Amino acid sequence: MNFRFGIKLTMTMIVFAIAISFTIATNDYLRLRDQAIQNKLDQVQRDEQLAKYALETIEKAYSVFGDNIALKMKDTSVQLLDMYEANPSFDTWDFASLKQFLSLDIYIINDQNTITHSSFKQDIGLNFSKCCKKLSKVLDERRASGEFFHDGIDIEQKTGHIKKYSYMPTRDKKYIIQLGLSLQEGDIFHKFNFLSTIEELVQRSSSINEIHVLNTGGYALGDPANDHAHKLTSERRSAFEETLKTGKTTEYIGEWNNEPAIYRYVYYLSEYDKGATNRKVLEIVYNDKDLQAILTDHKHKFIIQLMIILICTIILSILISSWVSRPMYLAFHDSLTGLNNRAALDERLESAISKNKGSTALLMIDLDNFKLVNDHLGHDTGDHLLKCVAQCLRKVSRNEDTPIRLGGDEFVLIMPSASKEDAEHAAKKLITSILNTTAQEIDLDGERVTVSIGIALAPEHGEDTDMLCKRADIALYASKEKGKNQYQFYA
Repeated sequence: MNFRFGIKLTMTMIVFAIAISFTIATNDYLRLRDQAIQNKLDQVQRDEQLAKYALETIEKAYSVFGDNIALKMKDTSVQLLDMYEANPSFDTWDFASLKQFLSLDIYIINDQNTITHSSFKQDIGLNFSKCCKKLSKVLDERRASGEFFHDGIDIEQKTGHIKKYSYMPTRDKKYIIQLGLSLQEGDIFHKFNFLSTIEELVQRSSSINEIHVLNTGGYALGDPANDHAHKLTSERRSAFEETLKTGKTTEYIGEWNNEPAIYRYVYYLSEYDKGATNRKVLEIVYNDKDLQAILTDHKHKFIIQLMIILICTIILSILISSWVSRPMYLAFHDSLTGLNNRAALDERLESAISKNKGSTALLMIDLDNFKLVNDHLGHDTGDHLLKCVAQCLRKVSRNEDTPIRLGGDEFVLIMPSASKEDAEHAAKKLITSILNTTAQEIDLDGERVTVSIGIALAPEHGEDTDMLCKRADIALYASKEKGKNQYQFYA
């Protein structure tokens, strides 16, 4: 009984300690995981800000030092408009000579937003209504206004070169004269080359795979529009358009070179570019290999930490339970026999009565002539006899029964779901067993140690513990008065 009680207490404490330890270790692991994820996000955001700063720097440089570029393009546009007034047949124009003289590419866009003539022959036939619907809409608005417009940094779709474009409609609104100036050969671009700065960011960071600056059409500055390697897939296009529409950062999980990667789209609005190119989107392709390595390391540490905590808590639980279980066990058990004691009687009996749907039998047991054993043979022999009686009680008891030592030579047997016949059978077996045991163990020169038993049944003789105990006690004394070594039911 003591062993079972200690095991129950130990297991309870271990389960409680494991729950507490697991909660603490899990919270610690989740905190470290969230911290690692936040550090990764901070790192990506730092690279994002550096890329933005590189783009912003070159736009600011063109804004401060490049005003004469827009003025030159406007003056050139006016000259070409005058040429158109004098000779509206573009077929007769020498666009190659004009480019060489003006140092600008010239594009003639008709009212269908198609390039009909150009010094850059690869673009002839390019229909903006099909390839670039956003730009086509802008061209319609600019044609209707009749004003001169110039944009900031953009790309030449065929080559990916960084260029600046201007637009001015003819007075009859039939055409738009577009001029293109290559910026990559200029001093400003060489000094503030944002493409080189972005490439250095990629080379410096093992987490960043690629960074692209996308115009409103989704084309990467510096890359040809027909470059399939950088062309947006439908998923990337969807994330890009969402960012362009809402101005909020969007992420898409996909693949880069057949490896998992995260595509991050960041909105960029220029404060220096006042044209249609003032909106751009940064596409940052990054991997989380370093994050996964950190998380795996944290996971391993978490498992090791949890195992150490579990081992320590189990050891501590066993030690504490061994210290605590003994006094707690003795509070409800008899130290000599190991049976339940008087403190457990009311609880066990009340539980048996309340839970039992049939009758409950209470056997009140008392040894006859036990005082003679202590007086003639000593207390050690008396203690040995009590242990033997306790063992007899255990043998007679069913699994659901509760044997109790009240104190001295008084014992109790609680029998839930027991009929009168069950109680009577147990009493007979107990008398026989104790009589045989005492005959073998005790020699009192003719005197015998016998047992008297009083039996009360619930609910027949009482429905509460006090009443049942009193009436079992009355039956016990009736048994003694009739000559001892017998049992008696309460009547």
